[in-house]
Amino acid sequence: MSSRVLTDGRLRRWWALAAALWLVAVLAVAAHQWRFWHGQRLDTDVMALLPANEQAPEIGLATRALADSAARAVVVMVGASDAQGALRATTAWRAAMRERGSPLQAGLGLDPAQLDTALAFYRPWRNRLLTQTQRTHLAASSDDALAAEALQGLFQPGAAPRLSAWAADPLGLWAPWWAERAASSRARPRDGELWLAEGGRQWIVLALQTQGPAISLSGEPLLAEALAAAQAAAVAAVPSARVLAAGVPLHAEAAAVGASREVNTIGWGSLAAVMLLVWLAFGSLRPMLLVALSLLVGTAAALSVTALVFQQVHLLTLVFGASLIGVAEDYGIHYFASRQAEPSARPMGLMRRLLPGLALAVATSVVAYLVLGIAPFPGLRQMAVFSATGLVAAFLTAACWFPWLDCGQVPRRRIADAIARSLTAWPRWHATRWGWILLAAIGLLCVTGWWQLRCVDDIRQLQNPPPRLVAEQREMSSLLGLPGVAQFYLVRGADPQQLLEREEALKERLAPLVAQGRLSGYEALSDWVPSIRRQEADRALTERAETAVMRGIVDHLGEAPQREAFDARALTPQAWLADPAFRAGHRLWLGSIAGAQTSVVLLRGVHDSAALPALASAADGLAGVRWVDKVAEVSGLLGRYRVSMSWLLVLGHVATFAALFWRYRRAAWRAWVPTLLATGVTLALLGWMGQPLQLFNVLALVLLLGIGADYGIFLLEHRGEGAAWLAVVLGAASTWLSFGLLGLSQTPALRAFGLTLMFGILAVWLLSPLFRQPAQEPAA
Repeated sequence: MSSRVLTDGRLRRWWALAAALWLVAVLAVAAHQWRFWHGQRLDTDVMALLPANEQAPEIGLATRALADSAARAVVVMVGASDAQGALRATTAWRAAMRERGSPLQAGLGLDPAQLDTALAFYRPWRNRLLTQTQRTHLAASSDDALAAEALQGLFQPGAAPRLSAWAADPLGLWAPWWAERAASSRARPRDGELWLAEGGRQWIVLALQTQGPAISLSGEPLLAEALAAAQAAAVAAVPSARVLAAGVPLHAEAAAVGASREVNTIGWGSLAAVMLLVWLAFGSLRPMLLVALSLLVGTAAALSVTALVFQQVHLLTLVFGASLIGVAEDYGIHYFASRQAEPSARPMGLMRRLLPGLALAVATSVVAYLVLGIAPFPGLRQMAVFSATGLVAAFLTAACWFPWLDCGQVPRRRIADAIARSLTAWPRWHATRWGWILLAAIGLLCVTGWWQLRCVDDIRQLQNPPPRLVAEQREMSSLLGLPGVAQFYLVRGADPQQLLEREEALKERLAPLVAQGRLSGYEALSDWVPSIRRQEADRALTERAETAVMRGIVDHLGEAPQREAFDARALTPQAWLADPAFRAGHRLWLGSIAGAQTSVVLLRGVHDSAALPALASAADGLAGVRWVDKVAEVSGLLGRYRVSMSWLLVLGHVATFAALFWRYRRAAWRAWVPTLLATGVTLALLGWMGQPLQLFNVLALVLLLGIGADYGIFLLEHRGEGAAWLAVVLGAASTWLSFGLLGLSQTPALRAFGLTLMFGILAVWLLSPLFRQPAQEPAA
């Protein structure tokens, strides 16, 4: 007797120590939570979910740099049937934005006042700047022809636009060079605004950028509401006006608003479902509060650990993590189901008896979640860390605190008793003819469904932007001739001059494609800063031509105008980058990446995917030039990891069976086969429904392995006990509801995840009791 008292006393001391240590950890989490929600640490960029390029990490860095350059940029176009109407609508739009305390301010890149500054910057190097047409013309023309051309320009000054006096540029070489640069945007400065005439409308283009936080943690559509009010004011002033808006911040805010809505729907919906199930089963406020406590601690700990590990938490991680509630409540429900079945058992002794099975259950689930993090997808790794941490925290809360906080009895409920007794009426599989016929029928269903599966690996499954934003973005890109960032060339060199020379070699290959209409144009750093080799060649051509012109002028007029003095030094990228007038073009220059100078060449007017092979081949054989098709690259990556994760799923089944066999020996198959069959049935149902198979379906099946094994473990640990079956039913119901709500997500990847687990959890719940252990079969 005294030995038992001593043992109980030691057990209480150890349990008290564990509870105190966990309390310290939870208080630390609470302190971090206060700081987290008072900061801006949520990420909406879908590219942050994707892995860096496996063979060339500089591609990932380049993509991130391009995204960062547009992170706060918003472009608005206000159009009307005439210029006066466009001006009135724009004035009303600006006034409405000021009244609301506009979250947008004037940005960089399309300011018409910068033209004079740009002209002054380039003037010392005017003799080094030629178009390809001018090079050909100057090289092929005789001195007399060039002199005659210059005289024609002198005596017919209105024949062509000039940016300088005749004596400073007798052949009019500068205006065509600037016209070629201006082709990067169709908007033209006039009367202090940027104008575009297209589609029977006069448009005013406004370059803006966001100020303050990039997104709202509350999920409020601040930008969308401000733009809608301003658009309404513009239309009220000019009924025929149209307003277009595009930019990364608009997509980021739409994602934040959608994610906030989904977090509330999934999170609160899951919590309400769990609380309802706990109330129906146990009919007491104490189980509800303690289960809610374990869920609260689990979610908070998951959020804190994820933020500490990754510095930021992606919104899709929060949406996915909201479904964690449907899994993390299993441990509390299992404890209270056992308390209800054994009212005389002491809480600490009961928890001690349940711990081996609960620990094995949480271990299999955590391993399944962590498997998600094996793929080099930052988004998946966040989800894996979030979910695994949440499960462990919920388990520790139940294990450390429930025996101390659970004072009193758990009343028996009629519905709980009915569920517990239903196990005895549940059929059991036997190795008989009918048993094998049942398995054959399941196999036939699986094979016919698998035959209809089709694999789709598409980056667009990661996002679902509002159709209105997509339509306006496309229309604006078409109107302004803006370049895309999904396909581009990455150019690298040992130094800036080698980089520029390689860009110029690439542009020589792109010129025929522009002539063929495969693309409408391109943007490159070397458009604005030619290589020194090209500058010297152009300087020699210009000097020869203009010297010949000056000689011809003497012959015709008897006097020699003075040729303008130019800078003897070549124009360099460093000088160009240092001038604020060209800040909008800095996105073309990425600087030093992985030990090499790096830039991007962006393409305009690539609307036909049939042109992509020709564009890709343009980089063949060019040193330091690489074609980047981010959509194709990421889609291929998704496909490769779908295959590799499928093999990992197979290995996971083998490892799970090995773990089960280590504890249950000959009975281990009973906890494993239901999940194996549920996996096959789920794939078959996806095939029958015409749902494409993608990486996220496979990842959901990995998670199903961990969840499904829990049910088999509970039934084997407590063979024939109705309390274990009650815990399985309640756990499966809450998990099914949680992932069912995830299936309502507007994000295609999360919707596929939720749909797969809806089918899988229902199947494993129906199959687990079929393979339960007979009462007469010896225990392991």
